Amino acid sequence: MTHEMRKWHISYQRTIEYEVVSCPNLFHPQNGALLSIGKKENTRRFVVVDSNIEKYYSTEIKDFFKYHKIDAKILTFPAGEKNKSIDNYLWILRELDMFPINRRDEPIIAIGGGVLTDVVGFVASSYRRGVPHIKIPTTLMGYVDASVGIKSGINFNSNKNRLGSFEPPKKVFLDRTFLTTLPKRHILNGVCEILKLAIIKDTSLFELLESHGAECVNSKFQDEIGALILDRAVGAMLEELEPNLFEDDLARRVDFGHTFSYGFETFHDTQLLHGEAVLIDMAISAILAASRDLLSKQELNRIFDLITKLGVVLIDDLVNPDLLWKTLNERKYHRNGLQRVPLPDGLGKCVFVNDIKFEEIQSACKNLENWTEINDTIHEY
Repeated sequence: MTHEMRKWHISYQRTIEYEVVSCPNLFHPQNGALLSIGKKENTRRFVVVDSNIEKYYSTEIKDFFKYHKIDAKILTFPAGEKNKSIDNYLWILRELDMFPINRRDEPIIAIGGGVLTDVVGFVASSYRRGVPHIKIPTTLMGYVDASVGIKSGINFNSNKNRLGSFEPPKKVFLDRTFLTTLPKRHILNGVCEILKLAIIKDTSLFELLESHGAECVNSKFQDEIGALILDRAVGAMLEELEPNLFEDDLARRVDFGHTFSYGFETFHDTQLLHGEAVLIDMAISAILAASRDLLSKQELNRIFDLITKLGVVLIDDLVNPDLLWKTLNERKYHRNGLQRVPLPDGLGKCVFVNDIKFEEIQSACKNLENWTEINDTIHEY
């Protein structure tokens, strides 16, 4: 007796919808924006707050939930990349399980930088196979990059973001008043991601940074031009992310600066912030693009002039051709067997290359050495 093979084909399309909303003074008692998602009366919220934010806003956050008669469990999460770990992921899950929330109408709230929103997003994606969450970025890096997409994750086995998921939030609230508490280094850390978008996608944003970037850094983006730059950067990021939320297409313009930076962050994690690693990568990538006649010398000079003008420190003494080559080969696994390195094809445009050779990297590293004293030597390249 034979049994015929049968197969069933299942097809289901899930609609992904969420909003990114600019909303100042989010925790003012009269501001109800945060309660626009979920049940509003006789309700609970599980809230995870970055320890740096807790120092400045603990009373304001507690008073907000008290004013609205919400039973809030507020968990303080230790700041820093080293805490993006499986131990802290499990710790949050245990705390959440001891403070049960309704599965659909009591969203988890994440208040902090990209590390925190990534970890809490992963918690939300895995607890009861998925519960709603809201993200409130409090760093410039989170504001323009980490929080506005749907990626979540933790570091694992000495690899960044090796465990994670795609989990859309219900909403992302952008309140730039949080940026006033940031040290200048962390403002500049986020500026590197804005610069990424300016180089690879938006020449108008690049020109705004040339004209007003330094003063916006000094004001921590609290002035009108600062708000315009932030809105333009967030809009550019979302334009790139929306048609490719689940990264089905692995050739991503927003990966500019995120090829070699992976190695810098892995081996020099105690010395570099994410944006600082991205900046080194962008410098190397821009030199590679110039060596292939994709960027003119004038355009390359404008990039390095802008880095200087913004006051971002280019930590080039960590650059090592062997590390860059090793990282490039590791990224090929992440990008399904191809390099898929985004390089600027003139300012505001991008191409992807799959044939970078070790000798090119050696040459680019050598050329970067010539930029150690950028103000004096940039036009000698």
